Amino acid sequence: ASHKLTLGQVFWPYSEMPIAISGLFQDKDSCSDCSFHDKSGTTLQTFVPEGKKLFPQIIQTNQLLFYERFRAYQDYILADCKASEVKEFTVTFLEKVLEPSGWLAVWHTNVFKVLVEVNMDFSALKAIVRLAEPYVCEFKLNTFTLERVKELLDLKEYRLPLQELWVVSDDSGVFEQTALAIEHVRFFYEKIWRSWDEEEEDEYDYFVRCVEPRLRLHYDILEDRVPSGLIVDYCNLLTQCEESYRKFLNLRSSLSNCNSDSEQENISMVEGLKLYSEIEQLKQKLKLIENPLLRYVFGYQKNSNIQAKGARPDGQKITHVVSSTMNTSLLRSLFRDRFCEEAYREETEIQFHSDLLSAINACYEGDTVIICPGHYVVNGTFSIADSIELEGYGFPDDIVVEKRGKGDTFVDCIGVDIKISSIKFIQHDSVEGILIIHHGKTTLENCVLQCETTGITVRTSAELVMKNSDIYGAKGAGIEIYPGSKCTLNDNGIHHCKEGILIKDFLDEHYDIPKISMINNIIHNNEGYGVVLVKPMIFSDLQENVKDNKALTVQTSGEADSAERVDLEELIQCAAGKMELCARAGQSEQAEGNCEIVNELVAASIQKGQMKKRLSELGIIQADDNIMSQEMFVTIVGNQFKWNGKGSFGTFLY
Repeated sequence: ASHKLTLGQVFWPYSEMPIAISGLFQDKDSCSDCSFHDKSGTTLQTFVPEGKKLFPQIIQTNQLLFYERFRAYQDYILADCKASEVKEFTVTFLEKVLEPSGWLAVWHTNVFKVLVEVNMDFSALKAIVRLAEPYVCEFKLNTFTLERVKELLDLKEYRLPLQELWVVSDDSGVFEQTALAIEHVRFFYEKIWRSWDEEEEDEYDYFVRCVEPRLRLHYDILEDRVPSGLIVDYCNLLTQCEESYRKFLNLRSSLSNCNSDSEQENISMVEGLKLYSEIEQLKQKLKLIENPLLRYVFGYQKNSNIQAKGARPDGQKITHVVSSTMNTSLLRSLFRDRFCEEAYREETEIQFHSDLLSAINACYEGDTVIICPGHYVVNGTFSIADSIELEGYGFPDDIVVEKRGKGDTFVDCIGVDIKISSIKFIQHDSVEGILIIHHGKTTLENCVLQCETTGITVRTSAELVMKNSDIYGAKGAGIEIYPGSKCTLNDNGIHHCKEGILIKDFLDEHYDIPKISMINNIIHNNEGYGVVLVKPMIFSDLQENVKDNKALTVQTSGEADSAERVDLEELIQCAAGKMELCARAGQSEQAEGNCEIVNELVAASIQKGQMKKRLSELGIIQADDNIMSQEMFVTIVGNQFKWNGKGSFGTFLY
């Protein structure tokens, strides 16, 4: 039987190193009501705002660590409150730690800065201010004057949001707690709070549901743990959701003020339902990115902007030789071994390069890059857009390509047919994997991949053929296989990763089941499972039917129509055949892992087909009439699973 994982049981994608915080919260006794005020511990710096005018020093609070903010919200401000209680809890917190009056702050906007004196209105989370005397102000626009500031204050009734105030320092340090408290409120409403949070169902406390994942995302972005493209997508989704929610609120308000049963009202209600559905979809996408586990599991699909050059106008193909240094003995060996073969009997143009990237950038379709022994350093990312061949001249340990410098990925493959052989890749500082296949087919043969984050990622519609290669060291999965992709793994070693192979199976009309072939691989010493299948939680209700090997049927509305039933016996017989093949391969403990994977993948295929049929009747997705051809595996046989921390195979339900 497969192993079922819950969210809490699946590995955390990022290591959480214990940090000794000498700030804000230091011991178990610091959880009393007065501890926030009495035990700061945080060393706060001061700075003078930039500009022509001489402002007093401001207490700097925007350099707080993750755990300082985390514990402030968890232990002091929000605790176990619901979204509808956030304001109430925040007011209670501020009443305990904030100086009610007698302090100065700089009112800072995009247009001006001005010094003000503050008194608090706790219930409204507002500050009642007046201009400090003598006046200290500065304007970015010449048209804006002190009189305009006074008019603006008059319009606001001299009440300002705390987020716009920066506390002025004095020698006593009395107002440091006030500055910290305002910083937590400012950060919360700028980075954490969403206008629709209050309307969501309070299934469990707001901190766990929203604050913690959004806070982690913010710091993951600061620490370069999130791909730049994903950050852009998140910001765009957030903007779209805010705009749609604003439209929805306006529409709802107009409907509440209308009592008639007019046609216009009916149209508005339909429009409101569409907006509501759109908002829910956007919110789900945001939550997918905000959740650290799901952000890792599902990864990020991006399209490279690099375009393939295609063939040269004259149709010629060039062989590029890369070597940091070239001597006569190496040149003789190279010509004897590579250019005396049948393929090179015709006249061949050879270009020499000392830099690997310059050779790849000079390639057109059909070119070959021969890399001589040496250590080649690549700063950032490089992409292969054309169908070319990268061939190491020698053993992989002698041809080392090492990544240095920041970047989302190391090697991006988007060519139609790329071949890479006899090269060792060493990854550093990548947010994503060591090699990502976005499009086309990439063949790896006799390669070594030393990973730091994720290993190889095979995106939707891409194909990987990997033979006689070794991949290790990934903090995530050694190989990630996306829906709709093809993956052939023969005689490889996948070891010392967080998980060996991670297969992603989505319930979505745009994705097909991946096609996987695994023959004679050794998957060992991984921290989690040798192979993990990720699939929707919605499949779990069909698991018993699959275990019993029963033919699943689809019920139409009303009576069950026998013509509509889907007999899946052919697929089950296919599974039995595969299992028999596994048994013939050997009765060893390692061979059992092959049978276990085959059994679970057949079950997933049956479940997915059945669920598609059920949903199609509700009009959610279109039914796929070719379920029989959607087997997730082609061949899984002869693989050895040894010393994996949690076993050979597990499933993750989301």
